[in-house]
Amino acid sequence: MTDSLRTAHTYELSSAALAGIRAMLDAAFDGDFGDEDWDHGLGGVHAYVEDEHGVAAHGSVIMRRVGHAGRSYRIGYVEAVAVRADRRRQGLGGRVMAALEEVLDGAYAFGALSASDEGAELYRARGWQLWNGRVEAYGPDGVAHLPDEEDSTYLRPSRGRPLPAADAGALLFDWRDGDVL
Repeated sequence: MTDSLRTAHTYELSSAALAGIRAMLDAAFDGDFGDEDWDHGLGGVHAYVEDEHGVAAHGSVIMRRVGHAGRSYRIGYVEAVAVRADRRRQGLGGRVMAALEEVLDGAYAFGALSASDEGAELYRARGWQLWNGRVEAYGPDGVAHLPDEEDSTYLRPSRGRPLPAADAGALLFDWRDGDVL
């Protein structure tokens, strides 16, 4: 079997496909991928590569709302990107990201993600730009500043549209359980 890249919305994936993706993510994140992380990656478009051993790479893009400078944007937020340990450094992450970026370009004002130190190189190489401004989220008790996210939040323009300017104000993300970004 050769590697095959597939894209599908969450509702199109079988229980077995979802279980295979989740198992790969659990292993790829060395047990540091919880139920809330899984939930964050559902409800959007998944791009994943399968090989003879199952799911080798995965990522998804989901819709989120971000406020900036008095405007609300519908953005594509990239989640649950990982490559199985035995398939790393073979271009699979780039294939998954290319498929997700196609979705971003067709459906959203811009893309956003929170990168790990290990993943940041992949995103920078693909033209993602580190956000150099303040990051906040709407929270149960009002707006919450997220300083830990300010050195790991990356944006990508969609269809040549300009990105928000950091000097015009904070990115204000919608709230969710678990890690907000």
